Amino acid sequence: MAKFDFNPKTYEKKLQPLIRELVAGKNYDKVLRCFPKTKTRLFTKAEVIAGLRYFGYPTDLVAKPIRTLSGVVPVTVLTKPYPCPGQCLYCPNDPTMPKSYLPNEPGGQRAVANHFDPFRQVSSRLKTYRANNHPTDKIELIVLGGTWSAYPKTYQTWFIKRCFEALNNQPSASLKEAQKINETAKTRCIGLSLETRPDWITKKELIHFRQLGCTKVQIGIQSLNNRILRLNQRGHTVTATKKAIKLLREFGFKIQAHWMANLYGATFKTDIVDFKKLFSDKNFRPDELKIYPCSLIKTAPLYDYYQKGLWRPYTQQELLSVLIKALPLVPEYCRVSRMIRDFSSNDIVSGNKHSNLRQIVEEKVGKKIKEIRFREIRQRQINPDQLKLKIISYKTSIGTEKFLQFVTLNNQIAAFLRLSLPKNKTGAMIRELHVYGPTLALGEAGKTQHLGLGRRLLLKAKTLASGYKSLAVISSIGTREYYRRHGFKDGELYQHLKLVD
Repeated sequence: MAKFDFNPKTYEKKLQPLIRELVAGKNYDKVLRCFPKTKTRLFTKAEVIAGLRYFGYPTDLVAKPIRTLSGVVPVTVLTKPYPCPGQCLYCPNDPTMPKSYLPNEPGGQRAVANHFDPFRQVSSRLKTYRANNHPTDKIELIVLGGTWSAYPKTYQTWFIKRCFEALNNQPSASLKEAQKINETAKTRCIGLSLETRPDWITKKELIHFRQLGCTKVQIGIQSLNNRILRLNQRGHTVTATKKAIKLLREFGFKIQAHWMANLYGATFKTDIVDFKKLFSDKNFRPDELKIYPCSLIKTAPLYDYYQKGLWRPYTQQELLSVLIKALPLVPEYCRVSRMIRDFSSNDIVSGNKHSNLRQIVEEKVGKKIKEIRFREIRQRQINPDQLKLKIISYKTSIGTEKFLQFVTLNNQIAAFLRLSLPKNKTGAMIRELHVYGPTLALGEAGKTQHLGLGRRLLLKAKTLASGYKSLAVISSIGTREYYRRHGFKDGELYQHLKLVD
């Protein structure tokens, strides 16, 4: 995927009348067609934005606004190709990519174009966002590629350091120095996500994750059925998943689970039973969920099973039936981040090839959907005075979880906080604080961001945590200053607020 590289001066004569018409208030699409870039191409929105800047005009034009409507700017980077400890049947195995990823995926294209250098991947992505007029003050760094925990620790530290150096736009002598700079940098990391397997999660590993600045862990659950895990050569059991999630909760991480439909040996009925366990069993109950229907890729071992007639993909109607049944089962405290892998249809031998699968499912399910992403306010206008605080309590493997959310009259979500109240009364933990709406620059006021909703949620969390000695927060590097302003003190791995003298 080519990075944005456009010089308005080269097209000055063609851009000038286009910009003049736009500034005069003419219809954007009509003007674009009247003044094309070439005989066969129109100017892109990013190029028009560059033209407006070139001629000295302010602009609130934003290309692909949906990318940052969740309140943060996601930047995905891929690790280099490296052997994975897993031998899963369904997993693509392209030797030029980290395990389970393909070069035709958007993130894969960017990684290949930048030779898997984390600095270059982050820098090129930021450049594209800025060209499209997105603020880049608050970045969620998403690290993908195989099993992160299997990579050498020296590579992990170097990789994350390079990411922070790209955000800071300056080199550092060490990861700690890069993190320290990022605390007050113009472009801050307000979330860091790493991807691993349940059988690699230990206390020592999670301490290392925190030292890197990690706040969210993507964990491949795939199935909660030992038979299905064994048939698909997953390499771990459901017990390992339970232990991993318990440890992640104890450490305060946000838990993003991956779950797969249509695995070898699964049926419509077993998939629904399996999916229900995700939220009915207190040992699971993830905060976020990626639903991945199994897509057949030629380099996956599953291809041999397919050729022998031992496995077949669901028909489109069968897959829709599973997802239409599953999506309403997701509770209000969970966000369904994805419903398909970002595979190119050219890479899929058999399976779902509809890129708008989620839209199809949502239209069929409608108002029964309670999960977070469906309820995000996005660009909708709201009246902050009409928001109400709604609190959901549920049991987990370590205690009780309180999900605090500011919602509109029709239950659209404007902000939320995850508060963990362990059975052990020594310390409560804020695992996530998030305010929705279009991403704004630090300190800039808008529809929901920077209206004090976060502060109000923190005050309520403090009240709910009464009886505990302290309230900790699993803050990211770029949010440390925010929590300091609210009385939290720096610790080795977390920030703390003393509740009892």
